[in-house]
Amino acid sequence: MTDSRERDAGLAPGILPQHVAIIMDGNRRWAKAHRLPGIEGHRRGIVALRRVTRAASDFGIPMLTVYGFSTENWKRDSTEISLLLDLCVFFARTELEDLRRNNVRVRIIGQYRALPRASCDALDVLVAATAKNTGLQLNLAVNYSARSELRLAIEAVARDVASGKLEPGAIDEHVVASYLSTADMPDPDLLIRPGGESRLSNFLLYQLADADFYLTDIFWPDFDKTQFAAAIEEFRARRLRADGDA
Repeated sequence: MTDSRERDAGLAPGILPQHVAIIMDGNRRWAKAHRLPGIEGHRRGIVALRRVTRAASDFGIPMLTVYGFSTENWKRDSTEISLLLDLCVFFARTELEDLRRNNVRVRIIGQYRALPRASCDALDVLVAATAKNTGLQLNLAVNYSARSELRLAIEAVARDVASGKLEPGAIDEHVVASYLSTADMPDPDLLIRPGGESRLSNFLLYQLADADFYLTDIFWPDFDKTQFAAAIEEFRARRLRADGDA
């Protein structure tokens, strides 16, 4: 990306993260603080995702991965789960034109095919309809669990070793990474977590080993382009300090 594009987007020129991961946290607490139903917090979270996706495109960031629906979400009240799944379909259908217009390619990571048929089909349509876009790649982690991802990867490695396709001595970190759902993606170099929490919540445990973390008390529905730019500036400052200490 050129320096002029960064200035036009409201960001000072400098190094950019190539892959940003976001735990979209605080939707329900935002709704409670505003005395609104919990699902309204999730709906406003979709608006925040739209803002941040546009900002990532404006800034010239190649890849964005967001934690949309974790396997832990199944422990919630059945009514809320049903509403979340309906919201998944709503997102896939209503955001499609905006994603097309902004040249965003969507991919899904996680065991999303275990979702109800309507949710699964809506996500499949979203992926297929944006497959030829060449701008920002937006990865949606849906029904995702990093521990499950690692377990499935280990099972696949074990099968390939047993069948003779893979030598045990050849297994290194790159081989392990090739069995993950993010196999053809660079690891995130920046993790953003709004909402005031400071844990990974079973998200990209292997891939985030070397990432910088940006934590903020702002709830996800209030997260916007300005907050995103602040996260990038903090990332830049840390990388400059690290280079200076090298």
